[in-house]
Amino acid sequence: MIRVKNIKLHYGEKKENILIKACRKLRLKPESVLDYSIYKESLDVRKKSDIFYIYTVDIKVKNESWILKNNRDADISEAEYIRYEYPKVDFSIKERPVVVGFGPCGMFAALSLAKMGLRPLVLERGNDADTRLKDIENLMKNGVLNINSNIQFGEGGAGTFSDGKLTSRIKNPRSRHVLEELVRFGAPDEILYSHNPHIGTDRLVGVVKNIRNEIIRLGGEVRFSSLATGIEIENGAVRSVEVNEKDRIICNDIILSVGHSARDTFEMLYSKGVVMRQKPFAVGARIEHSQELINKAQYGDEKMADYFGPAEYKLTYTASDGRGVYTFCMCPGGYVVPAASEKGLLAVNGMSYYSRNGKSANSALLVQVNPEDFGTDHPLGGMYFQRELEKRAFDMAGGGYFAPAQFAGDFLSGNKSANINSILTTYRPGIKMCDLNELFPDFVSEAMREAIPAMGRRLKGFDNEKTLLIAPESRSSSPVRVERDIKTGQSVSAAGLYPCGEGAGYAGGIISAAVDGICTAEMLVKRYNI
Repeated sequence: MIRVKNIKLHYGEKKENILIKACRKLRLKPESVLDYSIYKESLDVRKKSDIFYIYTVDIKVKNESWILKNNRDADISEAEYIRYEYPKVDFSIKERPVVVGFGPCGMFAALSLAKMGLRPLVLERGNDADTRLKDIENLMKNGVLNINSNIQFGEGGAGTFSDGKLTSRIKNPRSRHVLEELVRFGAPDEILYSHNPHIGTDRLVGVVKNIRNEIIRLGGEVRFSSLATGIEIENGAVRSVEVNEKDRIICNDIILSVGHSARDTFEMLYSKGVVMRQKPFAVGARIEHSQELINKAQYGDEKMADYFGPAEYKLTYTASDGRGVYTFCMCPGGYVVPAASEKGLLAVNGMSYYSRNGKSANSALLVQVNPEDFGTDHPLGGMYFQRELEKRAFDMAGGGYFAPAQFAGDFLSGNKSANINSILTTYRPGIKMCDLNELFPDFVSEAMREAIPAMGRRLKGFDNEKTLLIAPESRSSSPVRVERDIKTGQSVSAAGLYPCGEGAGYAGGIISAAVDGICTAEMLVKRYNI
C-alpha cells in the first residue's frame, strides 16, 4: 500500500474528505482506490482560530510501484508494516509457568505464553471483572473496602478503572501488536490510529474478560482470589509459590507482574532476600474542572468539542527548587474515584468511560518525589512515605474513605475551604473540605502553589479559585524497582523469577506494561530454547 501523510481536516469537514485529499496528493480519482485505512491521527490546537486534524492514510491502488517511482512528494511513500511474530517453542517443560497478577503486563505475558503452547497458570489476588465492579460500587456507595478487590486489584489491574489511555512514549514494534490484540478482543478500531487512543472502563471490562477466555481456551488457567503470599527460593532458583498462605504450587518460572500497589508482595519479596531498590515517583492531588471550561480553554469555542471530542491537556512546570510538577492521566468527561487498597489509608485516582460524556474533567497534579525525601535508605522507603501520606489523608477526612478537598484559591492562600453542600464533585463516597497544605510535606505544597498559577497562564481557567483539589494522588507509579538482569529478564536474586511491569518499576501505563509482559514471556522462552 501507499502511505500518504499530512492530510488536514478542519472543523466541520466530513471524514470522507480524507480520501479525497489523499487522492489529490496522489493525482488519482477516489474511485480508483481499491482499499484504504487511517494509519495515524493527530490534533493541532496551537491556533484557536485554526484547529485541525492531521491524518496519515494507507491506500491500495493498481500500479503502486509506478506511482511510487514517479512520486516527487515527501508525504508519499511505501507503507511499512512490522508484524509481530511469537518465538518458536522447541521444548517442553514439566512445570507450567506461573503468572502472578492479571493487569496489562500479566495478561499479555499469559496470553503470549498460551499462544506459544505453554499453558500458563495465572494467580490474581482480586476478583473477576464482574464481581470486582460490585466490590468497587460497594466502596463508592457504602465506604466498604475489599482489600483484594478494588480500583487497584482484580481482573485487568488498575488500568481497567482508569481512562484506559493507550498512549506510550516507548518505541517498540510490540506496541502496535498490543493495540491490534486489544481490537481483536473488543476494543474499538480507532485505537489503532487515534491521536489520544483510549478504551474507557466500560469497554475495558469486556476486553479483559475476552482475553481471559482466550488464555483458558489455549490451555491456560486463571485463578481469582489467589494471593501469592510466598515464594520458595532454593539454591538461587525458584521452586514454588505459596497461595493464600496454605497452598503450594511447584514451579520453576514465575512472571511477577504485580501492580504498583502490591505492598504486601513487596514486603514478602524483601523478606525472601529479593534485591530491590528505591525509585522516584510523584504525589499530589486530583484537580477537577468542568469539562466545559477545558473545552473553551483549548478550542476557544465549547461547541467544537462536538467535532473534536472533549478537550484534553498536558501541562508541566519546574518549581524553583528544581522539582518537576506535571499533570498526569487526564480524564476528559471523567470521574475521581477512591483508589485505596489498604484499610485506614486513602488514595484517589481518575477514570472515564468510552464516551467521555461526563460534565467534569480531572487530572492528577503531581510533584516529583525523590529517594532523598523518603527519610530512610530502606528499599521500601518510598512505600512507607506513601503509606504515611495516605494515613494522614484518611484521618483528616474523618474516615469512611471520604477524601480531603480544597478550592484552589484557598489552597494558594492557605485558608481552609468552607463546607458547602452544593459543591459539585464526581468523587464518591464524598469529600470533606480541609487545608491540603497540612496534608502534604512542605516541598509538595510549595511546588503545587507555584505550579497552579503558572499552569493557569498556559491554560485559561486552570487556576480558577473554585477549582477543586481532591487528595491524595499517591499511586502514580511504583516506589520500588525489583532488580532484574537486562539480558535474561530474571531477578538478580533468583533464577526463574521474572519481575516485570509497573509494580516492578519497568513500565508506566497500559501499553508499556503489556509490552514488558510480552518481552518477559519471550525471555522465559529463550531460557529454555538455548
